[in-house]
Amino acid sequence: FASNQSVCLESDIASITSLESSPFINSSDAAAEKSQQYDGKNMALFEEEMDTSPMVSSLLSSLANYSNLPQGSKEHEEAENNEAESARKKPVKAPQLGTLMGVYLPCIQNIFGVILFLRMTWLVGIGGVIGTFIIVFMCCTTQLYTELAQTELAGCFLCLAGGSYYMISRSLGPEFGGAVGICFYLGTTYAGAMYILGAIELLLIYIVPKAAIFPLEGLEGAEAEAALLNNMRVYGTILLTSMATVVFVGVKYVNKLALVFLACVILSILAVYAGVIKTGIEPPFFPVCLLGNRTLVSKSFDVCAKTLETANGTVTTQMWRIFCDSPLLNATCDPYFAANNVTQIQGIPGITSGILTENLFGNYYEKGDLIARTNMESVEDPDDPLTNSNRYVLADITSFFTLLVGIYFPSVTGIMAGSNRSGDLRDAQKSIPVGTIAAITTTSAVYMSSVILFGACIEGVVLRDKFGEGVHGNLVIGTLAWPSPWVIVIGSFFSTCGAGLQSLTGAPRLLQAIAKDGLVPALRIFGHGKANGEPTWSLLLTACICESGILIASLDSVAPILSMFFLMCYMFVNLACALQTLLRTPNWRPRFKFYHWALSFLGMSLCLTLMFLCSWYYAIVAMVIAGSIYKYIEFAGFDGLCVFSFFCQHSSFLLQNLTHGHQFFSKKLLVLVSTDAEQNVEQPRLLSLTNQLKAGKGLTIVGTALEGTYLENYEQAQRAEQSLRKLMETEKVKGFCQVTVSSNLRDATSHLLQASGLGGLKHNAVLVSWPRNWKQGDDHQNWRNLIELVRETTTARLALLVPKNISAFPSNSERFSEGHIDVWWIVHDGGMLMLLPFLLRQHKVWRKCKMRIFTVAQLDDNSIQMKKDLTTFLYHLRIDAMVEVVEMHDSDISAYTYEKTLVMEQRSQMLKQINLTKTEREREIQSITDSSRGSIRRKNPAAVTTQLSVTEEPAATSKEEKPEEEVQLIHDNTTPASPATPATLLTPGEGAQSPGEQIQMTWTEKCDGEPAKPPVDTSTENIKDIFNMKPEWESLNHSNVRRMHTALRLNEVILKKSSEARLVLLNMPGAPKNRAGDENYMEFLEVLTEGLNRVLLVRGGGREVITIYS
Repeated sequence: FASNQSVCLESDIASITSLESSPFINSSDAAAEKSQQYDGKNMALFEEEMDTSPMVSSLLSSLANYSNLPQGSKEHEEAENNEAESARKKPVKAPQLGTLMGVYLPCIQNIFGVILFLRMTWLVGIGGVIGTFIIVFMCCTTQLYTELAQTELAGCFLCLAGGSYYMISRSLGPEFGGAVGICFYLGTTYAGAMYILGAIELLLIYIVPKAAIFPLEGLEGAEAEAALLNNMRVYGTILLTSMATVVFVGVKYVNKLALVFLACVILSILAVYAGVIKTGIEPPFFPVCLLGNRTLVSKSFDVCAKTLETANGTVTTQMWRIFCDSPLLNATCDPYFAANNVTQIQGIPGITSGILTENLFGNYYEKGDLIARTNMESVEDPDDPLTNSNRYVLADITSFFTLLVGIYFPSVTGIMAGSNRSGDLRDAQKSIPVGTIAAITTTSAVYMSSVILFGACIEGVVLRDKFGEGVHGNLVIGTLAWPSPWVIVIGSFFSTCGAGLQSLTGAPRLLQAIAKDGLVPALRIFGHGKANGEPTWSLLLTACICESGILIASLDSVAPILSMFFLMCYMFVNLACALQTLLRTPNWRPRFKFYHWALSFLGMSLCLTLMFLCSWYYAIVAMVIAGSIYKYIEFAGFDGLCVFSFFCQHSSFLLQNLTHGHQFFSKKLLVLVSTDAEQNVEQPRLLSLTNQLKAGKGLTIVGTALEGTYLENYEQAQRAEQSLRKLMETEKVKGFCQVTVSSNLRDATSHLLQASGLGGLKHNAVLVSWPRNWKQGDDHQNWRNLIELVRETTTARLALLVPKNISAFPSNSERFSEGHIDVWWIVHDGGMLMLLPFLLRQHKVWRKCKMRIFTVAQLDDNSIQMKKDLTTFLYHLRIDAMVEVVEMHDSDISAYTYEKTLVMEQRSQMLKQINLTKTEREREIQSITDSSRGSIRRKNPAAVTTQLSVTEEPAATSKEEKPEEEVQLIHDNTTPASPATPATLLTPGEGAQSPGEQIQMTWTEKCDGEPAKPPVDTSTENIKDIFNMKPEWESLNHSNVRRMHTALRLNEVILKKSSEARLVLLNMPGAPKNRAGDENYMEFLEVLTEGLNRVLLVRGGGREVITIYS
């Protein structure tokens, strides 16, 4: 009967309560207005910190739609340094470039360039098909390995202004970043000089030879070479000035011309392949004249013959007059001319001619050697001096294998184009790897195929003819193109001009990024620019350095210089990626999975090998420059930690990587444990959790506090330290241990928090266990210590991790074969909740657990959009997790919540008297009890009290008994009822109901000691008498009611979704600002986590520990 009556009472209470319009029953207007401040929030537990830790539902859209400022042209066209102007400027549009236009085509344009059009045929002729293929394969492999490493870095360190400099400085540290960034800047600047020299070479040799200021006609040897170099210097300076002016006027003009230049590159390459196909059908007529086996300069004569037969007899030709002293047949001629015949061969025999076998192997020359056909005999007297040398095609430089490597390598230096444009991309993490690897695959295929096709289509002496002197001054690759050589000549000219403009556009911005970071004090002036951000001073310095490359005037001499700087940069990109992979720092969460650290080490080794292959003295000079910059930054520049940081990471003491703009969170834990009377650690699983969080890496300080004086407790402190050290060895936790002795445990804990660590080796997070059996006993120091620790870590901006039920956490030897780690992300306080599951899943214990993230939607939130935003945000964070949005709309506060709050406040009042004498305490508790029962009994002598069955942790080890008065007030369901109190009546099916639905009905005794009789009338009028408790409820603290409502509702939904989870992580509310509510705070947390097996309460330090950058 009692059970049935309870069911009826519960049903009616629920129906009556639901009719209440106000969140507070019989609340006053002022209280209602106060409660409306948080209408729709339903998160009163977190309301005191809404300003610093906003609700996820209100912040998620901005987090997901976050986009860094576009780099390149958009950044400098739209950026304004003046704050007044920046307030009026238009908002930056969201990045719109996809993989094709944002990454693939820019990389194609940068990789294909001057070397392909001006030197590729010469490289094949000198090095042979096999040797050149090896060079191309080595360089393309290095390029691919570097791109894989760059993709990993770009995924974790979004590449802002500065390209690889940004990635390296944010991974290896500012010193390395500054040194490599300046090397990258110098390489980019000298690349601009190389492109300009290539454009001038095309102009003066193939397009307008007569435009030379210093004429070459009639000059031989050194004089002709000097004249050519002077022409290159003059015209190079003019072209550099013009390009710098265009860049200064506005980079938007460069971007508008970029598509034109790109079209020229693509059309030129297509023309070459079309010409190759045509040679198999109908080879073009490009005759080459040979005297013996020597190649003749075709512009010196009109007919490839010594004499011609005419009707009037045999007449001599122009060639005769060149090599003989008179046009007569009996003239004295050059001995070699007289002894050898003149032969005309086909310069492009075609792909089916079988010429490939003759071009397989290399032919290296000394400067001034004759370019001769190897398989043709000639009559030559070794003692005869070389005469008429200007009539033959000669080698202009001494060639060797390593020189070819240095000349070719600039062809693979355009892979940074995609990462440099990451701000313009819709999805940089997807577009950069896909677009760049596709571009590398395409360009590598073109380069490798061109090596084979050139060797299979073109005669060897033509391939070795660098400037096309034997084919009437035509560009050698142009002779192969279809429909006309001018397609290649004009296309390559514009493409080299475009590449030069791109270099002059990118290099100043790279220098500006370095200068703005303040790494090198001497470069700070170059961080300034025009009002719209254009780097004017950087452009001026870049033009001056580029001019030094133009004054060298030789493309073949400039190419190895820039190769050194790019190889140095690529080497450190590989090194940074390999170290990050091996150290597994928290910010290292690459999305690109097709990678292994061994590839980076192989790429780094290839870069170092190629540096010394190209030029050992250039390599040494480049290293000296980088080393000098490194030391300069270390001693006179940026005040940060770099190499020491990585050495400390390697030895498990990870320092924080100091950067400008973003700080990468590093795992530096202070673990606070307690010891028993024998100085043994009471929570050994806390060290197991530490090992699982850190995987043996990063700084760990394990500390404990002892009460007393240091002199009297020195031996106990030594035993405690030894116990800590032994447990750390057992749990494989590397770090330090520290024991602090003070007059009380609270001060000792505070001293540990403040004094532990040194400099960069200072903790940034605190791990402490939830106080066990905190409700029992008269000693409440443990839970008060926890609350003060919450306040202190909040003030110090340290993260706080509080595992509840730590004994249920797994040991390091356990393995979860399945299950979930559930994250309940309610407020955003730095992203610690996102980072911790990722760290746990790095350990073998949690590796097979999947991650689920729940967030709470309020009444006015769009849960569908929230789920999309959260999915997008996690994608940017490189975190793989399932996402679910839980709708938790406003609801009326139930009588159950009021009763729970009432019990809590009564208990708090009792605990405030804890320091009174036993008699005073009994008197105070009796007055509270009488007051409570008197108000309930006013209308009905047998009042019914609704309350929550509070489930507390069993007192397994505590032998202290709870005071009888506390038992009578709290009605703990784990404590037997008093003999004077009848048995408690519970609703049937209690175990299957959620806490929010459980209502425990307790019949209380009358004041005169007579037993209360159960009511027999269950009509609606009598049932409504339960609200005779309204005077008591009205006296409750409304803030406490709201907080209890939040805790109960959250606990209800968490139990519904995560009851089977291996671990639940949720935001830990801040401690109350008013210390009078400390007892209530612990009760709120207890209700919030009730029924969960393993809980990790997380309180962030307020700083972002996980971003799209880190």
